[in-house]
Order: sequence, then structure tokens, then C-alpha cells
Amino acid sequence: MKTGYKVSAYALALVVVFGGAWAAGAAAGPFGGAETPSGADGMNHSEKPSPEKSTGEPPALPPGLSVSQNGYTLQLAASTPTLQFHISGPDGKPVTAFDVEHEKKLHLVLVRRDGSGYQHLHPEMAADGTWSTPLTLPAAGSYRVFADFKPQGGAKSTLGADVQVPGAYEPQQYSTDTRSSTVDGYTVTLGGDLKAGTESTVTATVTRNGAPVTDLQPYLGANGHLVALRAADLAYLHVHPQEGPGSGPEVKFSVEVPTDGRYRLFFDFQHGGKVRTAEFTLGAGASAAPAVTPAPTKEEDGHAGHGG
Repeated sequence: MKTGYKVSAYALALVVVFGGAWAAGAAAGPFGGAETPSGADGMNHSEKPSPEKSTGEPPALPPGLSVSQNGYTLQLAASTPTLQFHISGPDGKPVTAFDVEHEKKLHLVLVRRDGSGYQHLHPEMAADGTWSTPLTLPAAGSYRVFADFKPQGGAKSTLGADVQVPGAYEPQQYSTDTRSSTVDGYTVTLGGDLKAGTESTVTATVTRNGAPVTDLQPYLGANGHLVALRAADLAYLHVHPQEGPGSGPEVKFSVEVPTDGRYRLFFDFQHGGKVRTAEFTLGAGASAAPAVTPAPTKEEDGHAGHGG
């Protein structure tokens, strides 16, 4: 794998808001506050925002904020207990030929609009281009579905659409930074900072019962996967490790977020034949947590030699 994986326009397109669905998502409310995206490029890190072209075309939506992009459209047909959909191509017909990327022809990420309920799924495709996967959504609310794929001969894309679950909506709050996550007895800590417009290294360190995990197993051809969602609009960033599969306990990622703001991060890793997900919340820029000043030692506060 190449060093410094960044989400290209395709990956970001798969993420979060599509046309009218964005309005529905805004009504449900972003997680972690009501920040407004300050950049028009979203997750496209290869280009900077540009004014409206002379052709009269408006600037492209941030990657992942559209149900259609590059001539392809995500068409949801059913949600639970089985999610079904297809990708229509420029000719309006279902696409049936996809390139294999990271061991799969399509990656499906799902999260509730408050930043909870993350799932990373791999549906199966029928001969007619219909994708299907079992889906359980236990809590009410609006969920964003991201389809990450590359059609044969087409552009790599990330498309998004919403699935609604009726009931009393009780949003989770993610307004403060969290750098430690415990799941199934594993503790994952996240080091490094997010910086808008600048690539930085973020390191996930995996331990179990206080001991480093040094035999992480490859998952989809990598030592782990990191998905970041921008709180203001759920713009999507899918990052892969700087290096190929290794033993752990550290997994390093090169991450470049497009704007200041708060982000939810989800780290998928495999150990003992099972994939687990550690969740974090980090801010970039003004939303980043302030530096913590260490407490003074006894010598520094004038109490040395007094036995407390």
C-alpha cells in the first residue's frame, strides 16, 4: 500500500449528503454541535475550492455529500431486515462490473446522523446488479449509507443516501475529544492531531489486558482501516495505513481533513479472527481540545519534603 493514503474525490463522494437527503439530515441534526463546513472541497484533497467555472457549472459538492456523482447514482430499494440497492450508470442501467479494491468490489459504511451506530458492511451482488446485505438498525433516527466502489472503466466514487427508522429519536452527544476506546477487552488509544489542509500522522495503538497486541491480523489487505466523518455534514474520509499488514500494536495513518471542525473516527482492526471497531472523537483547529498542562510536582509547588 502506498504511504499517505488520502481519500480521493471518489471515496468522499460515497459518504454523506445527497441533494435533498442533506436537508433531511440537517433536520435530524449533526452530531457534536452545529458547526458549518468552511470549505467547499469537502474530502477532495487533491484540489482546492475553485470559483464557478466559465461553463456556468456550480462547484462540485464535497465528496460523499451526493447520491449521484461521476455519472453514477445510488438507488436504494429496501432497508431492513435486508438492505438492497443498485448503482445506476451513465446510461441509467444497473452497473454489474466493478473493480476489486481492498479485496471487495464494494464497501458499504453506515452511521446514524448523530455519529453513532457505525457499521462497515460488504454486501453481495446478484447478476442483475442488485446488492443485498442483512441490516439491523436497533435505534430510531436517520442513517447515512455510503457506497464506496469503482466501476470497471469508470471513476472511483463514494455515494450516499439516507435510511429512516421511525420512533423516538434520542441523539448521542460527541462534543468532547475522546482518544481512548475499549471494545471486547481491547483498548485502543489514538495519538496525533487533525489539521485542516495539512497531512498529519494519526496512530492507533492496540492493547489487551494492558499488554500490547503484537499479532494483529490483516483485514481487507491492511492492518486496519480508519473512517472519519465530519460532524457538520458527515463528509466522509476513508484512510488506509501508511504501511502494509504488520504485527502491531501500532497502526499509523496519514490523514488530511479538509476543514476545521469536529470529526468522528472509526478504526476497524482484526485479532483472533474477529473484526472490532474502536470509536473516537477529535477536533481540528478551533474545535480541537486544548493542550493539557501537567500538574506541578511537589518540588514545583513548594511542598517538597512535607510528605503530602
